[in-house]
Amino acid sequence: MDKNPKASPAVCSALREGGCSFRFRGISALDRYFGLADLPFVFVETSADLQTLARLFGELRFPGPELADCAVSGGGRDWYFFCAGADAAENRFSDGFEPGASFGILDFFLDPQTGRYFDPFGVYPLLRRMRRRVPEDILRRNRGFSAERNRFLLDAALILSRYAPFLSASTEICAEAEALDAERPGTELQRIMLTAILLSPGPDRGLELLRAAGFLADNWPELAQLDDAEHSKEFHPEGNAWKHTLETFRYRKASGPDSAGSLHDIRLSLGLLLHDTGKPLALSSGRNRFDGHAEIGAAAARRFLDRLEFPSELINDVCYLVKNHMLPAALPRLPLSRTKAIMDSRLFPVLLELYRCDESSSFKGLDQYYKSSAAYRRFLRLRKNPYRKEGKET
Repeated sequence: MDKNPKASPAVCSALREGGCSFRFRGISALDRYFGLADLPFVFVETSADLQTLARLFGELRFPGPELADCAVSGGGRDWYFFCAGADAAENRFSDGFEPGASFGILDFFLDPQTGRYFDPFGVYPLLRRMRRRVPEDILRRNRGFSAERNRFLLDAALILSRYAPFLSASTEICAEAEALDAERPGTELQRIMLTAILLSPGPDRGLELLRAAGFLADNWPELAQLDDAEHSKEFHPEGNAWKHTLETFRYRKASGPDSAGSLHDIRLSLGLLLHDTGKPLALSSGRNRFDGHAEIGAAAARRFLDRLEFPSELINDVCYLVKNHMLPAALPRLPLSRTKAIMDSRLFPVLLELYRCDESSSFKGLDQYYKSSAAYRRFLRLRKNPYRKEGKET
């Protein structure tokens, strides 16, 4: 496996030319070790101070001490810098240094120029075992330091989602979190951690930990409410809307040559997470237990994503998916005149994929999905036919 990350040449070159040493830290180092796809952000520890970074990068911003000393955008990703200082950067890896992360495995570093890993607290043997099977008590045995409950929980959720495919969310983690002080996490921290969790191989593990520990109720109530929306056991034996939502992630398909090194679509992932958020707010109407939940859910999804300050284009895309997630089921029985506009959308393939994951996580089977896919393929063939008249459906 190539140990060198696919980093932004401009950012790395600017640091090198400025005489600044730097190392990838935490999840940015662990991702390279486990061969996972790049996330849309990078965590870097550097010998540069804020004045040097401000000189090297014209549009430096300051997300707050809970996240990083400063940040800059480059190469299509956000770079979060931790300014260790020249002396501290060298002493960081000395035997006497105390761990600074909430969990020991996050105190792991990579020199992107040499591909060499730095393991100041001896977590490498554990990482090797994680490639095979993870001990159930990994998160408890590898605690470092944490003064804040929500960051502790977010870090634990990310480790569960991204690096621990055999690890269950234990009650001990929830109990330990209760003893910590809780402050509302900053918006940017919430956004990047949720993004990292959703783009991980097993987001259901981390999300369930956040629910069980009360994080969702305190910070993401739109998701917490899903646990109160009971489903009909006839079609949803997995249980309520929350359990159904978690189940949908098991059926995602990553893009790329292999699942380990591939990245999931953030639009699809957010769409799956939020597609049923309207159910706890919807009323029953006749046989329809959650009448209008797709439209209600789109409004709830927009409030949630706006609050976390996701990009407006991404918000619009996700709300489109949530609002229309029921529509693919009707494709085979509706005339082309009513479905053409939505099937013409660039997002329709993502919507169809959301529908496949949604159906796969129920007890309905995929017969309806295959019929909908066939209807879409017919539409694509007709669209390519230069002799077809507008509105002609034969």
